[in-house]
Amino acid sequence: MNRDEFLALALRNPVNVAIIDELARLDLPDAWLVSGCLVQTVWNVLTGRAVDHGIADYDAFYFDPDTSWEAEDSVIRKLHEQLAHLGVKVEIRNQARVHLWYPDKHGLPYPPLRSSREGIDRFLTQNTQVGVMRTGDGYEVYAPHGFDDVAGLIVRPNPGPNFSAANYALKAARWKALWPELTVIAAE
Repeated sequence: MNRDEFLALALRNPVNVAIIDELARLDLPDAWLVSGCLVQTVWNVLTGRAVDHGIADYDAFYFDPDTSWEAEDSVIRKLHEQLAHLGVKVEIRNQARVHLWYPDKHGLPYPPLRSSREGIDRFLTQNTQVGVMRTGDGYEVYAPHGFDDVAGLIVRPNPGPNFSAANYALKAARWKALWPELTVIAAE
């Protein structure tokens, strides 16, 4: 699977399209729709399921040097207001702020990031290290590990600095229950 094939499948979910379009309309800096909602849409198309099967939420990242909670909360409220009609859970986070709350929430260190892409690079699984943003009349896709695992229905750990084998096992088990076709690579 190449970039264009991945994008065509991921955009079959109208919620993905609506969120990407709204992120562009709000003109948020370095704003991406990321992770599971994209990959899981592709899995659903490949396995003949409804495009939104198993998608618990839709994650979006942006990167704003204003690391105040008030600034992020304003973005969260604005996006939720604009997308309420979709009836889905959308979680947007300023990647410039993650290091401020992640260690307390997860008990793991999290150095400051310099971009949304660096946040994508830290995902728990390699197969979900993907993001899509609107650029003019097209799209930019970021996928540091490509699309082979997505196309092959493979879940692979990302052994980065904030990797948790327990969290990986929980996520992989949830996904395997929803998509039995998946091959889960064990964490080492």
